[in-house]
Amino acid sequence: MGGGRWNSDEWDSYTTSKGYATKSTEAIYTSRKMHDDLDPKGVKFRESRDSEDNPKSSAVIVGLDVTGSMSSVLDAMARTGLNTLVTNIYDRKPVEDPHVMCMGIGDVEMGDRAPLQITQFEADIRIAKQLENIWLEGGGGGNNCESYTLAWYFAAMHTHIDCFQKRGKKGYIFTVGDEMPASILRASEIESVTGFNPERDFTCEELFEMVSRQYEVYHLIVEEGFNYMYRPDKTVRAWTQILGQRAIKLSDHTKMGEVIISTMQVNEGEDHNKIVDSWDGDTSLVVKRAIGDMVDITTVGEDTGVIEF
Repeated sequence: MGGGRWNSDEWDSYTTSKGYATKSTEAIYTSRKMHDDLDPKGVKFRESRDSEDNPKSSAVIVGLDVTGSMSSVLDAMARTGLNTLVTNIYDRKPVEDPHVMCMGIGDVEMGDRAPLQITQFEADIRIAKQLENIWLEGGGGGNNCESYTLAWYFAAMHTHIDCFQKRGKKGYIFTVGDEMPASILRASEIESVTGFNPERDFTCEELFEMVSRQYEVYHLIVEEGFNYMYRPDKTVRAWTQILGQRAIKLSDHTKMGEVIISTMQVNEGEDHNKIVDSWDGDTSLVVKRAIGDMVDITTVGEDTGVIEF
């Protein structure tokens, strides 16, 4: 998948025709069950392949927590975040020819009916149309974690991406939410979601290593979320123990697209200060807080404490 090219005018026309400016979150996301097209069960692979439109495709996955209070994150992605993200990838060029996949992340441990929802990799307005089909199940709760590592597992085991397979260039995966990662992903949970039995459980650390073989892995910690506000230090500690400086604080969920693109720019070796200064007003402050502790790629190899794969 992944033909066509993103066009902001087409985005504006589409969102205007759908009445995004005045609709509530529930009026945009009307699904009351998992859409068949987004069900990972039985999906062997989602593919990001080079094409005439996108000869040097770059896989970018954004996994959004859709439990409880996190509906605001998906809402922001639909209204502004997706267009901001793709438009700025084209303009700032940290990678070429983006193919975007969105995921809805729930809580498989707590019995959510849709703990993982997956779009195709797309390069044009079709990704916005698929995003609308994500079910805001709510769910989760009680265990202080969500199934972010389930998104890692799917990316590691069920995607084919030409950027890595043809050119040795990793894709990107960003998960976004306010809770901690689960310490264990059970084989039975994987089977219940994907239909495939991996025969053993995986630790969070193992899954990070698996997905890092093909993807640059980041998590955006939503500071406005209830779980983060209730236990900020514990949440940050849990993520930094796994990801180090790849655990990014997101102080304003409406600036998610800007923080993701800025993170990609840092990882591709661009200067922190120039990136921060390229944004205006409040956005600049949010980006500065998010990427302030990240290490430039040019410093990798020094004693930074950052784990590289």
